[in-house]
This record gives sequence, C-alpha cells and structure tokens, in this order.
Amino acid sequence: MSIDAYGIHIGFLYFRFYGMIIMVGALAAAFLARHLLKRSGKDPELVWDALIWVLILGAIGARLYHVFTPSKSMLEAGYTTAYYLTHPLEIIMTWQGGLGMPGALIGGFLGLYIFSRRKKLSLGLLADIGAPGVALAQAIGRWGNFINQELYGPPTDLPWGIYIRPEHRLFEYRQFERFHPLFLYESLWNLANAGLLYWLFRKHRQRFKDGDLFIIYLINYSFGRFMLEFMRLDFVPFFGINLNQFVMLLTIIGGGVFLYLRHRRKPVEQE
Repeated sequence: MSIDAYGIHIGFLYFRFYGMIIMVGALAAAFLARHLLKRSGKDPELVWDALIWVLILGAIGARLYHVFTPSKSMLEAGYTTAYYLTHPLEIIMTWQGGLGMPGALIGGFLGLYIFSRRKKLSLGLLADIGAPGVALAQAIGRWGNFINQELYGPPTDLPWGIYIRPEHRLFEYRQFERFHPLFLYESLWNLANAGLLYWLFRKHRQRFKDGDLFIIYLINYSFGRFMLEFMRLDFVPFFGINLNQFVMLLTIIGGGVFLYLRHRRKPVEQE
C-alpha cells in the first residue's frame, strides 16, 4: 500500500481522496435525512433506497453539466464539448476532473422525483427533509477541491491563503503562489445553510408548505455561489459572461418569485 497527494494505492486499486470525501458527504446527508424522516413519522430506512436514485442520477447530471459547460481551464486544455462527444469514453472518466454542481442538483432532484413516485410519497416533503443534508454534503464535498488543488480565488497575501502547486495554477497566474481558498468560503457558506435549514425544519416546519425549505435552500445556496463567483478564476464562459453566475441569479429570482406566489394571500371572496 502507498499514499500520494491524491489517494491510496492498494495493489492495482486506487482510491482517490476526492471520491472518498464525496462519499463521506453523501453518507452524512443520508444520516441527517434519516433523522428528519424519523421525526416526520416516516420510515427512516427509506433514505437508503432514495440515496441510490439520488447518487446515480446526481452523478450523471453533474458529469453531463461539465461536458456541456466546460470551464475556462478545461477549454484551454482542449476538453471542449465537441471533444467529449467525439471521445465518449472520456465522459465516464470523472477521476480526471469535471463535475458541475447545478447538474448534480438537477439529476439528484430527478432521482428523488422518481423515488417519490415509486413510493407514492410527497416530493415536496422529501425535498424538504433532504435539503439540510444536501447543504451539509456540499460543505464536506468542497474539501475534495482542496485535495485536487482547484476552486481557488485570486492571489492573496492573507494568512489563510493556500499554496497552489505550479501545475494547478492558471497560466496567467503562474507567477503567484498563494490564493484565496474559495472552496473553504463556499464550504462555510453551505455549512451555515445546512444549520439554518435544520433549525427551520425543527422549529418552524408547521409554518411552511411542502417544498418551501428546498426552495429556501436553492435561494441561499445560489446567493452564496453568485457572490463567490465574482472571485472565481476558472469560471464557465458563455458568450462573455460567467454561466454559473447567471444560472444562480436566475435561481434566486425564480425561487423568490415562486415562494411569494405560493404564499400570497388570496383575496376574500365577496358574497
């Protein structure tokens, strides 16, 4: 057995730290959802069946999002959408990097929808139960970016700046050594989001409709991601704009409008 900067070699097997961290986040989310399922009077063991659907479709969605929206550094390295479509085996090589969180959320939600239909359960309730766990999983999973030396911000002299090895620096920043730990900022934001959602579920669940907490999760996550994208160096370019930032802005506006319409008081009918 041997250990390097990215994983553990055991014989012909190679276990990457990035994948292990993602699985730790998924399991933490599952146990938190199990706890909330039990408090809601549902069978807590349902979480393990749901987890399979969410993980598989979430992983597929995350990879496809990357394939169709590669970041600037991937484009510069030649990994364009056209390249992936002409080299389809490269699509399944997720260990080489390239997972998009918006795609993971879309795929995971689709998996939860299929599970809810099969079990005849409320999709909104399941989404609310899963929301704190998803935010927690994101907080944990972002540390995989630390292992891979990715998701860093501009150069900085601040004491919490992280060292990025030369081979992982963007070409135009190769002369700098220390950068803002953007992964850490997002991890802390997601952790705070998880705590807020858990508190709302425990203390104020009766004030919300099914699905409200999941929408609040989307708004909170999108707001934090929107702000942090201003610092992101390796963004997804789309007609001269940051695509992920644009998607986050649409999610904030759409989620806020949807919440307002759901809770807008209906006018009293005249006799």
